[in-house]
Amino acid sequence: MSLGQHLIELRKRLMISAIALVVGMVVAFFITDAVIQLLTIPINAIAMERGDESDVQLMFTTVTSAFDLRIRIAFAIGLLISAPIWLWQIWAFIMPGLTRKEVGYTAAFVGAAVPLFFAGASVGWIVMPHIVEIMSTFAPNGTALFYQADYYYDFVFKLMLVVGVSFVLPVFLVALNVAGVISGRGILKGWRVAVLVATLFAAVATPAADAVSMLMLAGILVVLFFAAAGVSLLFDRRRSKRESALLPPEAAG
Repeated sequence: MSLGQHLIELRKRLMISAIALVVGMVVAFFITDAVIQLLTIPINAIAMERGDESDVQLMFTTVTSAFDLRIRIAFAIGLLISAPIWLWQIWAFIMPGLTRKEVGYTAAFVGAAVPLFFAGASVGWIVMPHIVEIMSTFAPNGTALFYQADYYYDFVFKLMLVVGVSFVLPVFLVALNVAGVISGRGILKGWRVAVLVATLFAAVATPAADAVSMLMLAGILVVLFFAAAGVSLLFDRRRSKRESALLPPEAAG
């Protein structure tokens, strides 16, 4: 295909993806009420604990902030709903330019990364109420807790995004190993730092009194790290055998 044909193909793929996103947003807009109710569960729990709901509320500070929040929620959910369509459009555009081996690697990485990301985002949603509860304890007695809606939504969204990406990091480590950037031994050497980071993250993300949740979250992150190191070591061994087989007998000896 010529450059012009590639651009026409790209425009078509982008148009299909944009239409799918808009349709997903329209559908998602009708469930934003339920989503906002879910988001405010931790705030309501803090209000009940304090015994005064007037001092703990979700706050909209501008005329359009409530509508803006619904649009942002609809965009996030619409992106999720339309993901099968726009992911396929991306794949269909880049696949003709890949070799069979590259297609296999790409499919394997995407197949591993997508479920891990959603698993991590789900964990982020689970630990979010605990973080909100812990942060509320730093407010002095006699003060009110008014959560500005857009900042509160940003906090929840970014938390889910960060935890989701942290679950995908092992896949990126394997990708770097396949690309020859880092060896499996190099990944494994960082196990102490990985365990420390996983433990600190789990300690912050879970309530102080819930040691079981902390150990479970830290354990999942550590297992994913060692799984990435193990897969990378396996790839290194296969690569080493392949290179040895290509050497002449004199060099191999």
